[in-house]
Amino acid sequence: MIDFDPSEEQQLIAETVRQFARNEVRPRARDCDEAAKLPAELLQEAHALGLVANAIDERFGGGGARSAVTGALVAEELAWGDLALALAILSPALEALPISDFGSDAQKQRWLPALLGDRFRPGALALVEPHYGADPLRPATRARREGGGFRLDGRKCLVPWIEGGEQVLVAAASDAGPRLFRVSRNAPGLRAAPERYMGIQALPTAELVLEDVRVPEEDALAQGADAWPRLLQRGRVAQGAMAVGVARAAFEIARDYARERQAFGAPIATKQAIAFKLADMAIEIDAARLLVWEAAWCLDEGRDAQRESTLAYRQAQRVALEVSDGAVQVLGGHGYTREYLPELCLRNARGFACFESLALV
Repeated sequence: MIDFDPSEEQQLIAETVRQFARNEVRPRARDCDEAAKLPAELLQEAHALGLVANAIDERFGGGGARSAVTGALVAEELAWGDLALALAILSPALEALPISDFGSDAQKQRWLPALLGDRFRPGALALVEPHYGADPLRPATRARREGGGFRLDGRKCLVPWIEGGEQVLVAAASDAGPRLFRVSRNAPGLRAAPERYMGIQALPTAELVLEDVRVPEEDALAQGADAWPRLLQRGRVAQGAMAVGVARAAFEIARDYARERQAFGAPIATKQAIAFKLADMAIEIDAARLLVWEAAWCLDEGRDAQRESTLAYRQAQRVALEVSDGAVQVLGGHGYTREYLPELCLRNARGFACFESLALV
């Protein structure tokens, strides 16, 4: 039976992250978006909270408390503060969680401690490909066996490329199916070109070109037949939770504005058209959140969550876009200016249609 009441520990974690998002993330959101730059001190402060480390096995320096539901709660609160900063804060999970799930004990011993140490180290996962009809289950990037390892060729886009990162996990098709390969950012044959998008301006992303990139056998993660779908499901739950966070941020700004803005001697929130729009926003956000929680619960129960995670992500991305657009409308002319956050929420929400596993739970 699904219990929609977070445990006492989950409530404490969510409240801690909520306060961090309110006090540290949200106040920096606009400046970081305008400057297209991440604040290193913020990333270090967030790293100290142990949001990623808590999900990793204690044998490798983590907290041993992996929970997709907890991850969804954290992702929503951080994205409420700002989507780009949330993606950066949780980027170590893009390496740590796949290594934890699919790596050998030797690989975990080699790689995880550095990602969970005292210093923030960003992670990167190269999954999305820049061509029409790209399918994450069938990557066009190829990994061919050669000598004692593999040779990678292909292109990737929307890869978080935060300063200080040293490695990237690259998804490629091998003779045994899709696999992840840990590649040094300085590897011969790997080129990275900066990207700029309409939203997530503060998050550095890159398009990667891989030409004859050599990867030794020990840097290839072993994966079973169900590994790839599970990776995508965890990514879609995380992104669905973030979409709910973006929608909630836009809604709350519009709601508070409508309560204060006077027209014809009364707050515009009392006008039927505005009141009904705000009510519809709140309903849609709550419904999307429940879908995300259901999908996360399935993952925690060890169930196949392909249907649940896909529905949750599709619904949440739609809600994020429609609620953000509605918030811009509620603010009227102010909604179109950069003085208020709904336009930033709208630009960020537009990107969910093309994101794939930019975050994991």
